[in-house]
Amino acid sequence: MIEIKDLSVSFDEKVVINDISCVIKKNILTTIIGKSGTGKSVLMKTVLGLIRPVSGEISIDSFSLKETKRNLVIERKKKMAMLFQSSALFDSMTVLQNVAFPLYEHTKLPFSQIKDKVIEVLKLVNLSESILDNYPADLSGGMRKRDALARAIIQEPEYLIYDEPTTGLDPITAGEIIKLINGLHERLSMTSIVITHDPECIKEITQRLIMLDDGKIIYDDDFSKFRDCEHLSAKSFAEHIYGL
Repeated sequence: MIEIKDLSVSFDEKVVINDISCVIKKNILTTIIGKSGTGKSVLMKTVLGLIRPVSGEISIDSFSLKETKRNLVIERKKKMAMLFQSSALFDSMTVLQNVAFPLYEHTKLPFSQIKDKVIEVLKLVNLSESILDNYPADLSGGMRKRDALARAIIQEPEYLIYDEPTTGLDPITAGEIIKLINGLHERLSMTSIVITHDPECIKEITQRLIMLDDGKIIYDDDFSKFRDCEHLSAKSFAEHIYGL
């Protein structure tokens, strides 16, 4: 599990995450919601180590990321991957090179094995090996998202964070990505964490729901109970999700 204790993050004295604590349970598909600017992505980027907190502690499987031995922290972070909202593909690299990038960085596998692994994960995200030599500019928005997802899972992470996975996609493609999230969660037995404000995505995938409001957690429980939350912001969001 991921345990977050008394975490605070600020930028130029503006507090974005304000002394929050929560536990993200293993093998549960957790969705993090909230209005824009409430700290959803900042929270997860802090968990990944991309942002340094002002205070607080993050532990992954009871291992504190405050551990002073850098090599141990790096090994622990290899358990985690993130699908960025923009996909964050390298424009100058082919599909093969983009997806294989983590293996080139962290393993000494020969090219033949790397290519086989890339083809394998492309199939998992419903992409054909015929696009191996294509560049991101040659792909549709949905294909770029799946390409980036293939790169995220190629090292078989235990924790996968999706940052707004359906933003900017048409409804049909967004539906395909939602099905893919559910399918990969079940097939790969990962702990999936999805940051989103997409009502359909929330309804279709969520097991546990965390809602942030002004840098604070206002809801952290099973999604099935969310309709009954009395917090004003949560009630407003529930009406939006359920079309009430």
